[in-house]
Amino acid sequence: MMRGAMMKTWMPFLGLMLVCCGLRAQDATDKLLEALDGMQELQGSFTQRQYGQNGVLLVESRGRFKLLRPGYFAWEIEVPDSQLIIADPQWVWHYDRDLETVTRRPVAGQANMSPLQVLGGDEEALREGYQVMEEGEGVFALTPLAGDPGFRRLSLKIRGFLVERMEILDNLSQRVTIEFGNLEVDGGLSAQDFSFVPPEDADTFYYEQ
Repeated sequence: MMRGAMMKTWMPFLGLMLVCCGLRAQDATDKLLEALDGMQELQGSFTQRQYGQNGVLLVESRGRFKLLRPGYFAWEIEVPDSQLIIADPQWVWHYDRDLETVTRRPVAGQANMSPLQVLGGDEEALREGYQVMEEGEGVFALTPLAGDPGFRRLSLKIRGFLVERMEILDNLSQRVTIEFGNLEVDGGLSAQDFSFVPPEDADTFYYEQ
């Protein structure tokens, strides 16, 4: 009898906890979307560092980026090599200047958004593809709900509608940190700034999925 009474006491409490957790996640998603809505276009520089499972720095790269919501981004690595990743709502291009190769893939589905596509993504994709939690003022953690986006966890730090930092934990438990700087929000970007035509001398590889 005592055990049954305890179960009856705990069940409403557990139900309330589940509801509260759901509301907190929903509130966090709303706050993240509000922050991203204030960041319709953005460009600047970045420093990216990749760490191994033991915390040792594996590689550091620097470059510039552009973002136009929804659906457009360009990520150009200048050091130590030269690469360009550029996307519109339909295609993602990857141009390796050192290897002189170009690959083109269709934009992934909602459950497979890359970290950069999260910044430029739409509301439906974020709500359906991720659990969002707020870990501090302007700090959001995103966990994929399905699919294989290539990472287990993504953390964003946003202040004043500007993204300052991104941290990614990939499927191999390696950690990538990205620090953003020299940010500009009113550069007058348009879809034409994200057009890409492969160089004639590059080897091209087109994928349909």
